[in-house]
Parts: sequence; structure tokens; C-alpha cells
Amino acid sequence: MLKYLRFRIFSALLKPFSNTMRKRRMALFVKLIKPTFGMKILDLGGQPSIWDSVELPLNITCLNLPGVAITDHQSHHRIAYLEGDACSIPDFHPGDFDLVFSNSVIEHVGDYNKRVEFANEVLRLSDKYWIQTPSKYFPIEAHCGMPFWWFYPTELRSYFLKKWEKKLPAWTEMVSTTLVVSERELLDILPGCEIKYEWFFLAPKSLIAYSVR
Repeated sequence: MLKYLRFRIFSALLKPFSNTMRKRRMALFVKLIKPTFGMKILDLGGQPSIWDSVELPLNITCLNLPGVAITDHQSHHRIAYLEGDACSIPDFHPGDFDLVFSNSVIEHVGDYNKRVEFANEVLRLSDKYWIQTPSKYFPIEAHCGMPFWWFYPTELRSYFLKKWEKKLPAWTEMVSTTLVVSERELLDILPGCEIKYEWFFLAPKSLIAYSVR
């Protein structure tokens, strides 16, 4: 249907663009974090493929909600898979991991209080972390493909969501529950973090709160 041609085009273009940006992002991760051989990393909400471009073998635990993780991915890293809630991880303790990592997850966990819970778990488990989230200032919103989505009035966003829900209910729910996270908020909930912007041409693609203490 022509009505949904934009979504098909966006989906077709998004994958190669996302793959390229993730490779660049992980190169930046290696540069800033300087991981060591066998480093124990807890990846909150991540998929194993993001680690493919990191050559140094690592010990990675991917924690996801039930049924989310792709567990048959071939990797040169040692990867374990666990089901759980990234906002509450009582089975893990400080010192279990050398670093906590997340890529485009914190904007999906819920409201401000849930993001605080997420950040508190990160800080509890390790002094070293890498938390990435898309920037509201990138011209094309990463989840719905709309230009400058976060600057629309609430009523206009609601209008689009109601239209999309009729044909794409699951996708629309994902878009509607995604909440942009600002630099100010990251600095507030992850005190002491450093902020690094990821740029595409002259636009901020995402921002990363990290610590290497």
C-alpha cells in the first residue's frame, strides 16, 4: 500500500545505516573504554551482533526481557544470555562485572522513575559503564523515521500514533512508549559521568554517558 511506503523505505534504509553507525560507535567504545582481554561486561538489553566489530575477545552477559535476545548468533566472544529486568537485577552484585553497557535501551525502560532505577542498577554494579541513547536533535527520529519528531506538539504526535496503530499496532506501541533522554537527565541520574556525542555529518546522532573510573 502506498500509504505505508514510507515505513517500508525507512525500514529498508535503516538497517545498513544502523549497522554502519554501530560499527563506528563500537570503535569509539574501544577508544574510550579501552577494554582488556576477557573483560566481564553486562550488556543490558543488547543483542550479540553489536559486539562483532570488537576484535578483542570479551566475556559478555546479555540480559533481556523474555524472548528478546537472539541466542544463536555466532561470535568470537564468550556470550551468556539471561532473562530479566534491567531496572532490577538482584542476582548480580558489585564486582560481578568490570563494566555495564547498554545501547539504545534507557529510552525504552519507562518513565523518569524507571530510568532512575535503571541508572541506579548500573551504578550499583560497576564504576565503569557505557550508556548510549539517541539524540532528540538528530533530524530523523531513530524509531519512527519522522523528521524532528520530538519537536511536534503532543497533539500532533498523538494524531500520527492513532493513525499508525490501526495497521501497525506492535510497532506503534514501541514508538509511543519510547521517551527521549536528555544530556541534563543523564548527568542527573548518572552523577560523575562524562558525556560524548556521536555525530553524523553536523547532526548529533546520539549521546553516550560513560565512566572509566
